[in-house]
Amino acid sequence: MSATIPSPSPLARHWALDPEIIYLNHGSFGACPREVLAAQQRYRDRMEGEAIRFFVQELDGLMDASRARLAAFLNADVEDLVFIPNATTAVATVLANIQLRPGDEIIANTHEYPACMNNLRRAAARSGAQIVNAAIPFPIRSSREAFDAIMSRVTTKTRLVLLSHVTSPSGLILPVQELVEALSAKGIDTLVDGAHAPGFCEVDLKKLSPAYYTANCHKWICSPKGSAFLFIRRDRQQNFRPLVLSNFAEKPKPGRPFLHTEFDYIGTDDYSACLAIGDAVEFMPTLVEGGWPAIRKHNRELVLKGRDILCRGLAIEPPAPDSMIGCLTTLILPQHTPELREKLAKRPSKHHDALQDAIIDRHRIQVPIWSVAGGPRTIRLSAQLYNTVGQYEYLAGALREELAREQKLG
Repeated sequence: MSATIPSPSPLARHWALDPEIIYLNHGSFGACPREVLAAQQRYRDRMEGEAIRFFVQELDGLMDASRARLAAFLNADVEDLVFIPNATTAVATVLANIQLRPGDEIIANTHEYPACMNNLRRAAARSGAQIVNAAIPFPIRSSREAFDAIMSRVTTKTRLVLLSHVTSPSGLILPVQELVEALSAKGIDTLVDGAHAPGFCEVDLKKLSPAYYTANCHKWICSPKGSAFLFIRRDRQQNFRPLVLSNFAEKPKPGRPFLHTEFDYIGTDDYSACLAIGDAVEFMPTLVEGGWPAIRKHNRELVLKGRDILCRGLAIEPPAPDSMIGCLTTLILPQHTPELREKLAKRPSKHHDALQDAIIDRHRIQVPIWSVAGGPRTIRLSAQLYNTVGQYEYLAGALREELAREQKLG
């Protein structure tokens, strides 16, 4: 490909991204700004400077300060939030605290994150509960289709619904408010996997009021890796325990919530990523006028422009309405003949599909290529402040070239 690789946004200077790579995959692991990494290092320096003082005297106060800033961002009470390494661990923690019984049904949908489904299957196998799959279509015409797909699977045996706020493989914002309300009216708890949601779309936990809600902060809040939270509604907190019990188990600290006593310290670890969540919440909105609402608006408009560029360049149609799109969008790539698809699927790859290897190796673009619910091959675009329209134009050209190269293999 002879086209010049486009430059990132001027705001890219705030990130430590490889300048030789066009990074269109913020959604997978996020990217942490230099300023937030510097804040994390200051916490680490403090820990290494005097570890006894840090863990025994200072850690609780530092965790509380970070939690307070996060709670304000989420419109949640600090008493209902605990830190956790990632959303998958949070899902496993919730499942370990729910007393599932043989015959109980847990609803999940076909766009759920594989790691969460792995933990759900293990919990079901141990308890004798049954997993009920709700098939959300893709392409999809409206959020009502997702609502109906899930609610149609509810029975008198439904105990829990695992529900992504933003689906990982397809990048869809699901109607979580309507679903939580409808399920709560039937006495059914919801475990909302909001891995992508904070910083991606508005999250108001007091308004949403699910039984459980978890999210990764390292994605769209842009905190360091290993920083996430779990919200446990007040009426579900009694006897709710972390997966690992450490020194303070069954020994609540005076004047401190038992939930925080147990979750804030589960053994010797580097807690600096969680401490830096508050720094990320406060730093990111300084990058653009208008703060977090402006960031969300910018990223959504940019990803929609990128989507439209690929649709025109590849002669494809958007598979989802704009109303279900935030800072991610997934497109169905042009399809080859069944015979050629079978041949291409056998190629070795470090990723889900060898087309992704080619896009990285020949064009220096990092973007995921996979499928949604076992369907045709898709590409998922992310948009963050460091991206530009020119990068999506370059991607469109690279895809045309690689799809043509694949066609010659038939």
